[in-house]
Amino acid sequence: MDVTATPPPPTDEAALRTFGYRQELHRSMGRYASFAAGFSFISVLTTVFQFFAIGYSFGGAAFFWTWPVVLAGQLLVALCFAELAARYPISGSIYQWSTRLSTPAFGWFAGWIMILGQIVVIAAAALALQVVLPSIWSGFQLVGGDPAPTTATGAANAAILGLVLLALTTAVNVIDNRVLARVNSIGVTTEIIGAVLIVVLLLTHAENAPGVTFSTGGQGGAIGALLVGSFTAAYVLIGFDSAGELSEETRNPRRVAPRTILTALTAAGLLGGLIIFAGLLAAPSLTDGRLATEGLSYVLTSSLGDWVGKLLLADVTVAIAVATMAIQTAATRMLFSMARDGVVPFSGALSRVSPRTGMPTGPALVTGVLAAAILLLNFASPEAFLAIGTTCIVLLYLAYAMVTGPLLAQRLRGPWRGGAPAGTAEDGTPLFSMGRWGLPVNALAFCYGLAMTVNLAWPRAEVYAPITGHWFFQWFTLLFLAAVVALGLLYRRLRRTGSVAAAAAEPLPVANAGQA
Repeated sequence: MDVTATPPPPTDEAALRTFGYRQELHRSMGRYASFAAGFSFISVLTTVFQFFAIGYSFGGAAFFWTWPVVLAGQLLVALCFAELAARYPISGSIYQWSTRLSTPAFGWFAGWIMILGQIVVIAAAALALQVVLPSIWSGFQLVGGDPAPTTATGAANAAILGLVLLALTTAVNVIDNRVLARVNSIGVTTEIIGAVLIVVLLLTHAENAPGVTFSTGGQGGAIGALLVGSFTAAYVLIGFDSAGELSEETRNPRRVAPRTILTALTAAGLLGGLIIFAGLLAAPSLTDGRLATEGLSYVLTSSLGDWVGKLLLADVTVAIAVATMAIQTAATRMLFSMARDGVVPFSGALSRVSPRTGMPTGPALVTGVLAAAILLLNFASPEAFLAIGTTCIVLLYLAYAMVTGPLLAQRLRGPWRGGAPAGTAEDGTPLFSMGRWGLPVNALAFCYGLAMTVNLAWPRAEVYAPITGHWFFQWFTLLFLAAVVALGLLYRRLRRTGSVAAAAAEPLPVANAGQA
């Protein structure tokens, strides 16, 4: 009897070759490291501590209820990304997915917007050190004066601390892939333990009843206040796609990346919501104004005592450092992926990977330097702190919509190109699939993403220019977005013109020379 042996499934490296790329990054990450990549980008301790004050100052304690709404919307987006991560396990996920679902030009703009957004996020995350370090020790206020990030001295000090942190994260992003994964995993474990401790300790020191979360307070009318209050959740619950960003460094990424995308967002969403809830219950006062200026740092040191509070703030500092490193890693992989396709300036240098370390050194240096340059805006005005934070989030939400939108268009036309409608890869491996729920989930994810983008970018003077009322900061996000699109169009035009000129300068083949 003839028995035909079943061929073994292709290796991760062979699967990558089917997309036209060879394995250059070192594939050494397991499931936990992949989860850590997404969780550390979200980094609930970093961003909840950084943006709790703005949510409370506008929405009052009721801003807590915007958290589950935003989490639900982002879970819809994450489900779409999980499907794509299973089918396209490639670095530069947003750029790669958008390109394969739409056109190279549209995908290029998605990648262009995403990489710039990620670079600004690096700067915004590094600035978060100012929220915790001066609360631990006044000596961290290097320039003296008021440490509040919205003051001139606080903003300047935030930039100095951020520059020091960027030097460290850039070094780690250059050293070695395994070192990066190990530092990230240890940092995430520390952050999760710290977050659980914060929740438990704050709940045991509760001074307010749960019903306090129905008190709006804050500034403006209830609806408008809650729309701004949702910024806290919107700022926090991003970056879960980083697990897909590191697919070329993850073992068995078709199975691992979709699960870790969803797990990272779910875990961060639950922990972040509990931290906000526990913080509101443990706050010594909801009316003295300190929650709207000092945020959760005030709650920790006031409710848990100086020593315990500062110890937990030290854990938050670790989370901020690891988050900044992870965001820079994601930005580095995005820039590397686009450079490998030759679609960004200096692609030759930026697409090189060190055979020894498995790290794209050029993109790591570029993202670090550009993020440092953005930090310098804080020296110009304290209002730059909020402008930077909002701008980066708007860019990321827009880039996400440039994936869910084309994916929705593909679903409406039928089976989408390159996909696996039956939920299997070419070798028969089962892939993550939403099945018949794909269309409604995708449609809701796209609509939610657009609505949140508009909400975040809306030029509210009381939000973006509360001190000086300067029109530049009020319109900063829209002006920055317009500049990003204009620069992208200019670069593509110059690149196309240069390509045409280069082609015209080439000598004609001998066979066609007589037809010139």
